[in-house]
Amino acid sequence: MSLVQIYDTTLRDGSQAEGIAFSCEDKIKITLSLDKMGFHYIEGGWPGSNPKDMQFFKQIRGHALKTARLAAFGPTRKAGESTENDPNVRSILESGAQVATIFGKSWDFHVRKALGVSLEENLAMIRDTIAYLKSCGLEVICDAEHFFDGYKANPAYALETVRMAKEGGASTIVLCDTNGGSLPMEVKEIVALVVERFNIPVGIHAHNDCEMAVANSLMAVQAGAVHVQGTVNGYGERCGNANLCSIIPNLTLKCGVDTIPRENLVRLTELSRYVSEVANLSPYTHQPYVGASAFAHKGGVHVSALLKDSKSYEHIDPELVGNRRRVLVSELSGKSNLLYKYKELNLQVDQQSSEGKRILEEIKKLENQGFQFEGAEGSFELLLRKANNEYTEPFSLETLRLLVEVKGNGPPYSEAIIKMKVGDKTVHTAAEGNGPVNALDNALRKALESFYPRIKSMHLSDYKVRVLDEKDGTGAVVRVHIETGDGRRSWGTVGVSENIIEASWQALADSIAYGLL
Repeated sequence: MSLVQIYDTTLRDGSQAEGIAFSCEDKIKITLSLDKMGFHYIEGGWPGSNPKDMQFFKQIRGHALKTARLAAFGPTRKAGESTENDPNVRSILESGAQVATIFGKSWDFHVRKALGVSLEENLAMIRDTIAYLKSCGLEVICDAEHFFDGYKANPAYALETVRMAKEGGASTIVLCDTNGGSLPMEVKEIVALVVERFNIPVGIHAHNDCEMAVANSLMAVQAGAVHVQGTVNGYGERCGNANLCSIIPNLTLKCGVDTIPRENLVRLTELSRYVSEVANLSPYTHQPYVGASAFAHKGGVHVSALLKDSKSYEHIDPELVGNRRRVLVSELSGKSNLLYKYKELNLQVDQQSSEGKRILEEIKKLENQGFQFEGAEGSFELLLRKANNEYTEPFSLETLRLLVEVKGNGPPYSEAIIKMKVGDKTVHTAAEGNGPVNALDNALRKALESFYPRIKSMHLSDYKVRVLDEKDGTGAVVRVHIETGDGRRSWGTVGVSENIIEASWQALADSIAYGLL
């Protein structure tokens, strides 16, 4: 098989996921990123369903796409109406899209219950809509909605809908597992039958309700499908859609099937995280291939083997998809983990000395107190550098005072007064904030920015507090985790104390100190 076309529907199907609401500008940003990756089709939305999607199609005309063809989504004409007067059909033409993706019912149950029309009228709706749009110069893709459920209920009718789509002039028939309930062996058998019976390109559109969307897509390709639809990160309604961030590397690296240009595969992790950012969602760290934990190793035995050969516990080189190997250090770690981190940081250590063992014991002691370095690699690197005498503190705290004042029902007032040593100079300053931690952060930055202007580019992106001993109530030990970024990369730091301000200070100070390395 020479090529499988990748059709992205993040902007339409992906936006139906709970918690996602793309603006028009968001959709344009994602479109340009997908085009840069070399995707073959990008579904911009359903222009007949809402003004924002039509606005997107109008605004995207100002951007020249290099590789992708833009598709507008919509239903077949309404029953008993002419195709040329149907508002959804007209909106597709007005969108200016090169491709029309038309969904038609292929399950007789849906035809009778959802559409409320005869089986014969539904067939005419499919054929007429595709034929009209094709006559207007568009490429037309037919999404055979609920095809697998329809085939299992009434094979003859489901196949007849495919015949009508082909007769109308569709370029590709996409078989949709709309409810996401089919299994790989069913998909493979049914797709193979359609491919054999109809001399037309066949595609797959899978949903993930049984967590089979990726597997079903791969089985469809194995059965002869040459077109795969899905979304970045698997975003979509209910349990999501087929995840293109898994499908593309599986097809390319495992199955030897061409999809997007091979040289663009190294930007897959970047794409995944960029779309997460635009969607205002935290990246799923355990996502295969592109997740931050996809190539993270914690067990000492695993890391010992990795040092000898990475293939011992990695199914691919993470750099192939733009990801990276991470070795974690915790109470489960051994000397191999520590040795790996030293090598990663270009720090010298004598493997035979007791230094490594001492540092490892210190780490385990800190973790027993509540520290967790898995998501706080900034704090961990500082710890190693201090232990290795290869680090000079950029600043040190002398005194810190926090004032929190509440007057009646008014908002609380917070002020941090801080005295610090920077080199041979003493800095004494104060700052306000909308809370004690914000005031502390503002005061720290105010004291240091004249010495280290780079701090202006560092921004706190996440602040989390976890109570470690709930039974101790308000006197419990808390762990504060901070995520900081500078526009190019991000890093985590951690602080632990019975006093939330002290824990916050530890994490804040580490975040600035690490950013200055």
